[in-house]
Amino acid sequence: MSKPEILKTQTLAANKTPGRAIGFTVMSLLIFFAGFWMQRESTSITDAGVLNQAPLAASNYAGFNANQWYLPDDELLGLVEIPAGAFTMGSNPALDGMAYENERWSSSQHQGAVDLPGYFIGRYEVTVDQFNAYLRATATTTESDTSAQPGNFPISNITWAEALAYGRWLEQQLRESSATPQPIREQLRVGAHVTLPSEAEWEKAARGTDARIFPWGSEPTFQFANFGGAAMAPVGSKSCPSCAHGLADMSGNVWELTRSPLQDYPYDAADDLANLAADPIYAMRGGSYAESSNNVRAAIRGGVDPGVRSPTIGFRVVLSVL
Repeated sequence: MSKPEILKTQTLAANKTPGRAIGFTVMSLLIFFAGFWMQRESTSITDAGVLNQAPLAASNYAGFNANQWYLPDDELLGLVEIPAGAFTMGSNPALDGMAYENERWSSSQHQGAVDLPGYFIGRYEVTVDQFNAYLRATATTTESDTSAQPGNFPISNITWAEALAYGRWLEQQLRESSATPQPIREQLRVGAHVTLPSEAEWEKAARGTDARIFPWGSEPTFQFANFGGAAMAPVGSKSCPSCAHGLADMSGNVWELTRSPLQDYPYDAADDLANLAADPIYAMRGGSYAESSNNVRAAIRGGVDPGVRSPTIGFRVVLSVL
């Protein structure tokens, strides 16, 4: 990514709908990205523009299946079904004193209801092993040093486009494999795709249908999430049986990319498509290991230029009929 792209991110953030703040976390992250670029400038790059990497090592961590693209070794390959129906999106400062202005639904109401069809979402963030399986299979190169973390850590330092490319590749494997579980095969048959979640899909999966502030309830706790620290952890290190749908790391560990442009609420899936031509920054959710509790809430909204790489940003996938 070039320096002008970082400056473009800052300009877009400043120009998003005058009078509507986009949240402290967004501005904090934009400042961080500028510093991160300067650190990257000193990194050794090959003539091809790709980081000098060690060979992608194959690993086999407990709970993941090396024979199925290092996905979780369970009956649905780590995908969790989120039932169809409505949920409450956004934040009410009367109920959540940590809410930011960009979580407000409209000038007349704090929160809104969004009705979604059913979909599946990854129980864990996409791991280094899973992303490396894609790189090996497609002979794809990346500027991210994918050998820098153990295979069961969340992949980070990848761009928005690289996250989408991983999803397209995984979808192809699932369509072609005779071992793909029947519920997933059926979703693919009716037109579902493996991709990044929309903001609404992510938030519903994180908070359930009872408008909870954190995925586990109303109060912050280090018991269920990796935040306020110095380093990421292996995916699922802190299990969260109290979390909506039993998903792991929806708070903390790494920020998670979405396919939704960052724009003012009220949320409308049609707006996501309409704004793709506007050179947007994209919403990311959930906070990272480095954030304080107010920035790992289920409704928190950050924004990132699609070309940015950061050690605090990763993703998880959905199987969704777009």
